[in-house]
Amino acid sequence: MTEREPASGLVSIPALMARNAREHPRRAAYREKEFGIWQAWTWEEAHAEVRALAMGFLALGLQRGDFVAVVGRNRPSLYWSIVAAQMCGAVPVPLYQDAVAEEAEYVLEHCGTRFVVCGDQEQVDKVIEVQERIKCIDQVVYVDKRGMRKYDHSRMNAWADVLSEGRAAHHRFEAELDRRIAALTYDDPCVMLYTSGTTGKPKGVVLSNRNIIETSRNTCAFDRLGPGEEILAYLPMAWVGDFIFSMGQAMWAGFCVNCPESAATMMTDLREIGPTYFFAPPRVFEGQLTNVMIRMEDAAPFKKWLFRYFMEHARKVGPSILDGKSVSTADRLKYRLGDLVIYGPLKNTLGFSRIRVGYTAGEAIGPEIFDFYRSLGINLKQLYGQTEASVFITQQPDGEVRSDTVGVPSPGVEVKIAESGEVFYRGPGTFVEYFKNPESTASTKDSEGWVATGDAGFFEPGTGHLRIIDRAKDVGRMADGRLFAPKYVENKLKFYPNILEAVVFGADRNFCCAFINIDLTAVGSWAERNNIAYSSYQELAAHDQVYEMIRGHVEEVNRSVAADSMLAGCQIHRFLILHKELDADDGELTRTRKVRRNIVAEKYADLIAALYDGSATISTETEVTYEDGRKGILKATLKIVDVETQATVERREAA
Repeated sequence: MTEREPASGLVSIPALMARNAREHPRRAAYREKEFGIWQAWTWEEAHAEVRALAMGFLALGLQRGDFVAVVGRNRPSLYWSIVAAQMCGAVPVPLYQDAVAEEAEYVLEHCGTRFVVCGDQEQVDKVIEVQERIKCIDQVVYVDKRGMRKYDHSRMNAWADVLSEGRAAHHRFEAELDRRIAALTYDDPCVMLYTSGTTGKPKGVVLSNRNIIETSRNTCAFDRLGPGEEILAYLPMAWVGDFIFSMGQAMWAGFCVNCPESAATMMTDLREIGPTYFFAPPRVFEGQLTNVMIRMEDAAPFKKWLFRYFMEHARKVGPSILDGKSVSTADRLKYRLGDLVIYGPLKNTLGFSRIRVGYTAGEAIGPEIFDFYRSLGINLKQLYGQTEASVFITQQPDGEVRSDTVGVPSPGVEVKIAESGEVFYRGPGTFVEYFKNPESTASTKDSEGWVATGDAGFFEPGTGHLRIIDRAKDVGRMADGRLFAPKYVENKLKFYPNILEAVVFGADRNFCCAFINIDLTAVGSWAERNNIAYSSYQELAAHDQVYEMIRGHVEEVNRSVAADSMLAGCQIHRFLILHKELDADDGELTRTRKVRRNIVAEKYADLIAALYDGSATISTETEVTYEDGRKGILKATLKIVDVETQATVERREAA
């Protein structure tokens, strides 16, 4: 594996921003919606703001090698804070804005953060709470001034004031800032991002300028991304996906980053922007599909029939038309008619009318969900990656998109499968190290640069496409030796709008069982149409008719799973509907909504035991965390339901 030399002088994110300001000075670089109005900054304006902010940081005493935490919703001021920190030779550390104080405390103390840039009063309060226990924080900078008047400002400043100070003091600091920018190298840290921590404490992943820039250059070329693209920056800034799309690729290609007003207005803002390049984890696409299905259930009979008629045709020919394959003239004409009355209006409602390239990643997406979007003519593709790879390990080329693979190795990336079935990779995006954790670095990345992903997979013969089965630690065997891959079944269950989350058990057991979380929006709408009264999530989840509906979904999934000879043993025999949603605040999910299986298994050990001992009901008590941080106990008696399973292919043939 050979390392490419950087393009002339473009060895850092600040260097890329300066290039964009020179080459595209009047092109829109950032937009933000505030008070219902879109505001825009050109590359020239944004570059000037970032330089002024960086000089403001210098005035506050920011040193080379310092860590600068950034926490808040997606907005240009926070992205600029990241670049300003880089200009000063400091290392930005984005945090999850919905993390509770204890989670933030671990990250802030672990990296020894000196500066924290906060979006608003809520984030400042978290920092103040932990500041008494950790002594490394010297300065807090806040963007939104609301509620901040009576705070102690001895070590706290408004973002706008730091910016003004930088402008006023530019004669004192411009030369020093230029020296620091010039001193940046290709192998200096670009960002430190903390892993989601599915199995323990989060690890600080150090990514260099080389990692981010080379990955951005290669992947922009792969999908022909240029200055004309528009993206919506709405995913957590602490997630590597947002960093590579909204920072790395945006800086390399010079395209515009649009920031929504809030999470509540995201869908409206998405429709207004109409992005050409879009990325979302499966949960976003699942949520949108759920909303579509709810609306169609409430539609008039003719509209409902029209939707089903044309969607059936779209599933048959839509992906083939999208991939440029041969389709009969009659089918094409029918698809165009469907686009006029169904697909086009639906894409416009979703905000997907202009998408040229769309990606989903983070975890496996259900094949039915994936195929639904592609049938509408949306060029949705899958990629496989992780924080340690600067996202990209494999991705799907146009014309080679399938729901059951994650594509071919990304440009410059090598992938191999170990004898154990675990996937390994190395490439220009391979992380430098885990911060203050040489043992984990050595166990994850070997001396030749190969990184263990922790995922089990294989290359398909003939196509060279990678298929991921599941997390290697989650893939196992059942008591009779049959393969157990829980994510495969969980994704099939989550295709149904009524099912928000599912956790399947079965390793070393005689059969599989499942926990189900209902989707309150979807099931609540269904309950309203069926005149079912309820007063809470817990009451609705325990309703007999809800159990019957979910049983029907599980039995349909069993029929689908039975058709796969390799995984037919993963059919669900018994399930229960949990009395509460799995929640990141309760430690059951990561901040990116991945299930922490070991914590769920430990926390609900009594429920798992009841699933396997034949019990019809189980009474339980669960500790929950309320929005204000208080703890409480939730008591419930849950029903356990048996489900019909199907004979496998081999058993049917034997019979």
